[in-house]
Amino acid sequence: MLFAIEEINRSPHLLPNISLGFDIYNALHSEQRTLEIPIIWQSGLGKYNPNYNCRKESKSVAVLTGKSWALSIQVGILLELYKIPQLTYGFYDPNLSDDGQFPSIYQMAPKDTSLALGMVSLMLHFSWTWVGLAISEDKRGFHFLWDLREEMDRNGVCAAFVEMIPITERSYFSLDWQYHLCIKESSVKVVVIYGDSDSLMGLDFWRWRLLVIGKVWIMTSKWDIPTYERDFFLDSFHGALIFSYHHGDIPGFKTFIQTVNPVKYLEDFYLTKLWFISFDCLVSESDCNTLENCPPNASLDLMPSLLFDKDMNEGSYNVYNAVFVLAQSLQEILLQQVEIQSVGNGDGLIVESWQTPHSVCSEKCIPGFSKTSQLGKPACCFLCTACPENEISNETDIEHCLRCPDHQYANSERTRCIQKAVTFLAYGDPLGMTLVCTALCFSFLTAVILGVFVKHQDTPIVKANNRTLSYILLISLKLCFLCSVLFIGRPNTATCILRQITFAILFTVAVSTVLAKTITVVLAFKVTAPGRRMRQWLVSGAPNFVIPICSLIQMTICGIWLGTSPQFIDKDAHSEPGYIIIECNKGSATAFYFVLGYLGCLALGSFTVAFMARNLPDTFNEAKFLTFSIKRNGAEVKYKKEWERQHPPGQGVMAAEQKFPNTDPNWDKNDLGDRAQMKDLRDLIIQGIKLAVPKSHNLSEAFEVAQE
Repeated sequence: MLFAIEEINRSPHLLPNISLGFDIYNALHSEQRTLEIPIIWQSGLGKYNPNYNCRKESKSVAVLTGKSWALSIQVGILLELYKIPQLTYGFYDPNLSDDGQFPSIYQMAPKDTSLALGMVSLMLHFSWTWVGLAISEDKRGFHFLWDLREEMDRNGVCAAFVEMIPITERSYFSLDWQYHLCIKESSVKVVVIYGDSDSLMGLDFWRWRLLVIGKVWIMTSKWDIPTYERDFFLDSFHGALIFSYHHGDIPGFKTFIQTVNPVKYLEDFYLTKLWFISFDCLVSESDCNTLENCPPNASLDLMPSLLFDKDMNEGSYNVYNAVFVLAQSLQEILLQQVEIQSVGNGDGLIVESWQTPHSVCSEKCIPGFSKTSQLGKPACCFLCTACPENEISNETDIEHCLRCPDHQYANSERTRCIQKAVTFLAYGDPLGMTLVCTALCFSFLTAVILGVFVKHQDTPIVKANNRTLSYILLISLKLCFLCSVLFIGRPNTATCILRQITFAILFTVAVSTVLAKTITVVLAFKVTAPGRRMRQWLVSGAPNFVIPICSLIQMTICGIWLGTSPQFIDKDAHSEPGYIIIECNKGSATAFYFVLGYLGCLALGSFTVAFMARNLPDTFNEAKFLTFSIKRNGAEVKYKKEWERQHPPGQGVMAAEQKFPNTDPNWDKNDLGDRAQMKDLRDLIIQGIKLAVPKSHNLSEAFEVAQE
């Protein structure tokens, strides 16, 4: 204020030939004594005489009030009675902007319309989503709280607590420190304070400032917290973030700070006291307002910033503007001019930051986790849940995990998707190698048996076993074993079509062959019974038509399958994690089960016919032996006993075991002796069959059928 008044008095263009002066009064922080100083100032001479003016030679034209809005309101009500204009440099208060109630009050501070937005932007910049709020319990505080909470909710910032701090005189002397303890014991590291330091709230905070450390305070420039060097590092408000309106530098102010001293301003008691405290000066014995032994270069510019702010802060800037506005108004009145000159207040907000603490309700969800809200708790208090299987999150604080595409899978940390490996049943795999070896072994064994049958194709045993059907059965079984190779290796269109169809047809041939052989045996013994007329069926080879008929039916079903919905190459990306299995899709499930069902019907028919032949002799019972093998059964025993009966021991002939050896005797048909042996064996075999076969059968027809 002093700097502004000196500039105006030196200016030849503003209030020429007029000098401005000022009186300074302390504003008491007391609800009961708020109006005490204004009344003393108005009456003069330090007396409480309302409506009296004892200093007629000195009359102020305006009043400049401090930061406390409560003081401004009460003083404004008193001054309105005398029509004295009042300028305030504290917070902008919507209550004071009511021209109907306070027509003579003018506020120098700009509106705080962007303050809430600026504070929330600061929180988001440092990722502070868990903060505390300490707001003055007045109309202005409630209005600010409404705006701040609206911005916080819009941007996902949560309030750990909201403390409405009373600002009355009673609250200062109260022992109720609940809000102090709440702020001190809370886990939040960031606290927003809204209020003015000139109110009793400021004194209240100053009272417990050393009790709360380790927190960052976000406040406005209206807060003027004195800090002493001795407890600078313990000060609760050390490093606070202060929001203030930007303003440009005022020319000459720095020079004024460097040159001001008590000698130059003898009537300034506060400046003298500041010099006495800061520079260890001595008070003169002759004049208490004179200092001695002060450093010759003592200056406000040399004082630490902790003790004296050498820059023009927002409050000082508002005072500077208020003085100039008042001077301009006086000049307009004196010169009766209409032109209004305004001093720009500037726009924009600046923030002076000191540290960036960590203040959140819940820690950030790292990649691989997603946020899960908790019932009954603010949005900032959430749980971090691991992403489900095959889902990922590659950012922090993600709301929902993202599912990997079918051709990819999530890594173990659930942070990225990895390409799946393509796999199939290969020949080199242990299982594939085992299956191939097994198929080849069984196929080789079947080929060996087929070779034995071919080698002995003219023997009675092979002929009696229906040589042609045996060949078909062995060949079809051999091919069925080899069909399993089609199921191994990387599938392609050809193998997908052939694997099911080929096996179905070949296995149908094998099963129908068994069915034909069993029917042949049953008919052979049924036609030998008296009164049977089925010989023609048996002689004509009707049972052999079972094979082409059954195979044709299966081929028809397979043809319909291929024509409607053939097999195709498919990829299974879900059965085994991390792999895409290349397989053959069977196409139509209905056709597939029709093929299996038909094979089941053939097998059931074979077992049914075999059940009908269960009482036949073992030699011809295909139900018990699918491949024919002659045993030396009752017929062998009978003809040996017949030989021993006709040639008892002691007659000089060979015994039965020598006459008819169990091994091949290598008889030569050109040798007369061997031919005689063969004739004797034939006769005895016929005789043994007659004795072994039941009397109800036609022996000649049974033997003939067996030979066929």
